[in-house]
Amino acid sequence: MRTVELLLDQEQDFAVRREWALLRDAGLPSLADHGHPTNRPHLTVVRAASLDGLPELTLPLVAELGPVRRLGRALVRPVTPTAELRDLHSRVWSALPGAWPPPGEWFPHVSLALRAPGDMLDRLPAEIGRPDSRECSFVAARSYDTEARTVTDIEA
Repeated sequence: MRTVELLLDQEQDFAVRREWALLRDAGLPSLADHGHPTNRPHLTVVRAASLDGLPELTLPLVAELGPVRRLGRALVRPVTPTAELRDLHSRVWSALPGAWPPPGEWFPHVSLALRAPGDMLDRLPAEIGRPDSRECSFVAARSYDTEARTVTDIEA
């Protein structure tokens, strides 16, 4: 399985990594503890069996990272899906056979922690728990190969 992922600008990549560190330092689950060398803040657009037919990705894309919330068992910052971001997702999803998720089921987000306990929102460090939103730019793209556990840059 392959993913199509968008990468944050340097400032917001650093900000998300800081949030990962704050969670870890507070004794909470955090992606800072995910030791794989490919681990970095990103927005997954789709996953598919192959990237054959992948359309050109028009970057950078400006979006907004929303306040921290739960998504299933994960802790995330939702990404406000602008018209440009929705269009990119739709074009990629339409071009890759068997791509998931379809436009109606896609919830764009940047993950902070997986397997978060139910009360984690109540225990967030103050710097993360504020109900703030902030602008970000997605400036590059990559693909993660789930079998080989490697990443490949995608030309944008």
